[in-house]
Amino acid sequence: MQLFYNPNINETTENFSFDKEESKHIIKVLRKKDNDILYVTNGLGYLFKTEITLASDNKCTVKIISFEKTAPSKFNLHLAVAPTKMNDRFEWFLEKATEIGIYEITPIICDRSERKVINNERFDKILLTAMKQSNVLFLPKLNKAIYFKEFIKQKREGLSFIAHCEETNKKTLKSALEINKNVTVLIGPEGDFSEKEIELALDNNYVPVSLGNTRLRTETAAIVACHSVVFVNEA
Repeated sequence: MQLFYNPNINETTENFSFDKEESKHIIKVLRKKDNDILYVTNGLGYLFKTEITLASDNKCTVKIISFEKTAPSKFNLHLAVAPTKMNDRFEWFLEKATEIGIYEITPIICDRSERKVINNERFDKILLTAMKQSNVLFLPKLNKAIYFKEFIKQKREGLSFIAHCEETNKKTLKSALEINKNVTVLIGPEGDFSEKEIELALDNNYVPVSLGNTRLRTETAAIVACHSVVFVNEA
């Protein structure tokens, strides 16, 4: 199934048109024509079956034939991840996390962060492309970058963890998880969290966890955490 996206449609929508860029792709590249079927999501768990009523490469118009809604997961996974020095690594993380099933992502700026500016517009496009390519019906929420000290003071529901590399008493993330509980996991930059950041997290009731016996890159650690939470909740 090839999936398309329109954030403005819902259960009451009867007809809508794609923008010029998407219309051109549908008609010129995919060579769709009148009466062809397209499947569309609004990124909120809905799958709409539509039929082309006007095959125009400027304004492809469709009517909704039927729709179904996927129930949201019983838990929300929120990863707060320090942006990597190389943008392509963070982009890889965004793509794979979307495929696995993440709910929310917040880039956090840490004491040892080498990258402190991110391009939300580009990252949003990567999330959208990954959602469509993997036939996921929920578009992850990408927040603006925030400093670690500000993020850590925000109240969170559910379980809160910080994954770091310091040799301290830590649980494995897998053993610390509980089914159907919201989860927030902090993943640090290439140089790891500073001692002050770890102490601040602990003071704010974050539980220190390990993601394995090897030292992982930031983007790898984020994917391991993402997969672990989803895997445990699917068991």
